[in-house]
Amino acid sequence: MNTPLLFFSTNRLSPPVNLRTALLQGQAPDRGLYFPEAFPRLTPFEIAAFAQLPYHEVACRVLAKFTDGIIPDADLAAMCRAAYNFSIPLEKIYDRVFLMRLDQGPTASFKDFAAQMMARMFGRFLREDGRQVTILTATSGDTGAAVAHAFNHIPGVRVIVLFPIAEVSESQRKLMTTLRDNVRTVAVDGKFDDCQAMVKQAFADPALSHISLSSANSINIGRLLPQSVYYFYAASRLAQPGEPMVFSIPSGNFGDMMGAVVARQMGLPMRKIIVPVNENDAFPKFLASGVYEKISPSRNSVSNAMNVGHPSNLARLVSVYGGQMDETGKLHRPPDLAAMRRDLFSASISDSRTVAGVRDFWNQFKILLEPHGAVAWQGFLDWNVIEPLGDAPAVIVETANPAKFPVEVEKVVGWPPDVPENMLAALKLPEDFDRLGADYAKFREYLLRAHA
Repeated sequence: MNTPLLFFSTNRLSPPVNLRTALLQGQAPDRGLYFPEAFPRLTPFEIAAFAQLPYHEVACRVLAKFTDGIIPDADLAAMCRAAYNFSIPLEKIYDRVFLMRLDQGPTASFKDFAAQMMARMFGRFLREDGRQVTILTATSGDTGAAVAHAFNHIPGVRVIVLFPIAEVSESQRKLMTTLRDNVRTVAVDGKFDDCQAMVKQAFADPALSHISLSSANSINIGRLLPQSVYYFYAASRLAQPGEPMVFSIPSGNFGDMMGAVVARQMGLPMRKIIVPVNENDAFPKFLASGVYEKISPSRNSVSNAMNVGHPSNLARLVSVYGGQMDETGKLHRPPDLAAMRRDLFSASISDSRTVAGVRDFWNQFKILLEPHGAVAWQGFLDWNVIEPLGDAPAVIVETANPAKFPVEVEKVVGWPPDVPENMLAALKLPEDFDRLGADYAKFREYLLRAHA
């Protein structure tokens, strides 16, 4: 094995670490986010070869570029086979425009792609070290369920998930509050940003220094790397070798979008990354003006998993373009905005347009979207007016199963979506969760009691 790749902190105050340390720490000690010092490249020949491989082998070949020197290739291959035993449908919409459904995993969300791999990496590293860790995760809808399911029963791991009680759907909630064993969920009387802020504060709290804490939010680099794989997979199926792709990715905390950026940095040709957001429009305004103003409190939208007033991963994106942003959203060095505008397009999609997107997509194509996929579709339409797609290949990313939003979908199309078996089972189980206000002092007490 070669010398492991190093990861730096976006705040530039903590020393670089290898993948193992970055994964287990989650957030750097200086509150920055870990990101590769250099991106390993895949050759056009390597990318073209993906067209003949199943998803788990594509995942192994992409992730091996980051795990070299950390995890033997044979072990990584076994982990990928175990993690990715579900399908990734690429459904034709029209011409060369496709819908990539990332909703076939155990919790019917794209978060399964990262969580299933992260859990296996965590389990391996903790067994090797003979230690235990507590994973703190804030969720705006889907992350909590995916993380809870992936890490449930993993030895050496305790999971605590915070979620905004009024802003998650019933199925999203029950997919995490019905688990037991090493998983606890905490309903917070506040916004997702409150949950995320409490998690970040806990990592930097000296009073909790005796507790080994980590994160499975997209602040953890272990979330982003697996999420780069499906962009390679889609391009290998839909584009000619070397042909640039267009991806429209509904974005909240920007982890999924950063997976596409990672893929591009590794050599995947991309014409444009479309970054549609809901009514939390801090990023499109920043892209247009160069002035960043986070939204606090975040705005509650029908695409609830994207109710993020300050996307954590914006610090990583700014870093890619030569700038520096700290965890509060303060710009210490501006990015190359001209380059960002060349590569990225962003638009804010209102709730009314989101609902219209679900309705119109069904009426036109007889394909059922949920609100986040509808945001991706509307963002694609907005971009297509400015830069017509032509005959290029494009992918609209659907991040969750419509059954996670039965009330919203039924209001639009007049009938409830089919519910996957695993969700049906969870809806019938009794819930068990704790409840706190948006008060960090109370959350600290909660953690101290849990680890007494």
